[in-house]
Amino acid sequence: MNSTGHRAAAPRLTPKGERTRERIISSAAGLMFDRGVSATTIDDVRAAAEVSASQLYHYFSDKAALVRAVIQYQADRVVGSQEPSLARLDSIQGLRAWRDSVVEMQRQTQCRGGCPIGSLASELADQDEQSRSDIAAGFKRWHAGIRGSLRAMQDRGHLAADADPDNLALATLAAAQGGLLLGQVHRTTRPLEVALDAMIALIESLTRPIPESGATQAQVAADDLL
Repeated sequence: MNSTGHRAAAPRLTPKGERTRERIISSAAGLMFDRGVSATTIDDVRAAAEVSASQLYHYFSDKAALVRAVIQYQADRVVGSQEPSLARLDSIQGLRAWRDSVVEMQRQTQCRGGCPIGSLASELADQDEQSRSDIAAGFKRWHAGIRGSLRAMQDRGHLAADADPDNLALATLAAAQGGLLLGQVHRTTRPLEVALDAMIALIESLTRPIPESGATQAQVAADDLL
């Protein structure tokens, strides 16, 4: 707090400072994903990032602050990388393409570690309320991306008017998380593929042929009454 009682703004970092901070976060995220949060020490991170203790504490006051940064980093990496494609998903074909990209990401890691956000949740959700809240925000962001694509389908008249994009998106995210966990245990992408395929099949069962260009959802609904 400053003399006026307001919280002082965090100092802006130089480009070099930003790169150093990002290197610390990236190194911490990798270690915590491989070893777990509790088994990763500040000294481990310092060594991996090749920074001094004073440098690390310049950017992060303690391990808790670093963990919060790692949660945000993983949300940006996992969800942020999907948001551009999710924003363009307004068809079953688009959903299948998204499904393929999620499966391919797991295939590339040989299903080790599961979901980076989910692994943090399993370790931290019942240990630290602030971390739980931060992780929940990451999942809400993921859910919102899927929901937005389904709403776009509905706006086009491709998804039935009485379908619930919010619930469908939540079920799709839950299917993905369950598939990622089982895939981690069994070292195969099959559970993820089966879970996502089942949700996409359900969504497809709620679709109808895409209306002619210019037709509105209201017009489609009116046609149903004739």
